Amino acid sequence: MAQLSNNKSFKSIVGVTLIAAALGLTACSTPVDPDVKARQDTMKSWGDAMGIMGDMAEAPDTFDAEVFKEQAAFLAKDSANPWSHFENQEATGNATEAVWSNVDDFRAEADDFQKATANLNAAAQNATSVDQVLPTLGQVGDSCKSCHTDFKVKKD
Repeated sequence: MAQLSNNKSFKSIVGVTLIAAALGLTACSTPVDPDVKARQDTMKSWGDAMGIMGDMAEAPDTFDAEVFKEQAAFLAKDSANPWSHFENQEATGNATEAVWSNVDDFRAEADDFQKATANLNAAAQNATSVDQVLPTLGQVGDSCKSCHTDFKVKKD
């Protein structure tokens, strides 16, 4: 009987430990603000599209005009989506304070990105080689970098 009691005590200790660990992990995870998640998801999709097109730029023999055209069209269409998710100053995510303190410059960066993606899309629609889209692809990349320089938190 004593052994049965010890076995139950052991199971109770293990059970309590597992519950405490689960609660601890839950408490440590920070809920992501819906605005932060929306803009991060959008920008990840942009990064994926840029990666596909960038791979073709690095290996011109892999250029697929239809795939490039689809990715460029996606960027142009989606380029207006995340900006409304920067209205809540409490939802900083990886954005710097400059997004809200320097709104005019931030909006100018957003406008530049939308123009660059529209130019890329226009070039891609009739492109038969990667050389025909390289200048506008570079403009989109420069636009991303320019905005991230001032408005995205630097990772160590």
